[in-house]
Amino acid sequence: MEVMKESDRGTVKLIRHRSTGKRFVLRSFQGNGEVYRELLAYRSSRLPMIYEVASEEDRNLVLEEYIEGDNMGTLLKESLFTPKETRKIVRDLCLALWVLHSMGAVHRDVKPENVMLRGGEAVLIDFDAARFYKEESDSDTRILGTTGFAAPEQYGLSQSDTGADIYALGVLINIMLTGSHPSQKLAPDKWGRIVTRCTQVNPAKRYKDVLHLLGEL
Repeated sequence: MEVMKESDRGTVKLIRHRSTGKRFVLRSFQGNGEVYRELLAYRSSRLPMIYEVASEEDRNLVLEEYIEGDNMGTLLKESLFTPKETRKIVRDLCLALWVLHSMGAVHRDVKPENVMLRGGEAVLIDFDAARFYKEESDSDTRILGTTGFAAPEQYGLSQSDTGADIYALGVLINIMLTGSHPSQKLAPDKWGRIVTRCTQVNPAKRYKDVLHLLGEL
């Protein structure tokens, strides 16, 4: 068993089946595991397969598919992505997010470290911060997300919805192309226009949904 990631909220371990040698991810975290439970019924090549979920109060254990490939966060330390590569990866991420958004969930932590590149395909991972949008709520019950990628509403201004993921995608696009946050250096030409619309402070001014962003790409 190998510890892949450890934080105050939990751990992510790589485990291997004794007889087959197949590898899996065992995730232990504190929070809400409802999105993982819902994903048990979904299959998408752009998301890891969820095999088992066990929860007790706010503690969760999740057994999921191990995605063999390259982590985008690691790759970005060495070089940037071309516009062609960026378009393909972001299209895959839009399709991954469409699965989550279609079931009423918001990822809330789209960033390079949560994107795996498996062959020519991008896979969105880590749903520890994900939650379902609740019509009756005015704000998120727990402030989660990564500074620089989290939309303004994730800091308690209002309840985060699918627009928060579109905001993070905009930041991700800019970093893939320039290596910088859009507030420091904006991607050129049409890419800059896409990033600017994705990262509007007012969620209503962003793309209506990821399919609209997909169409723009």
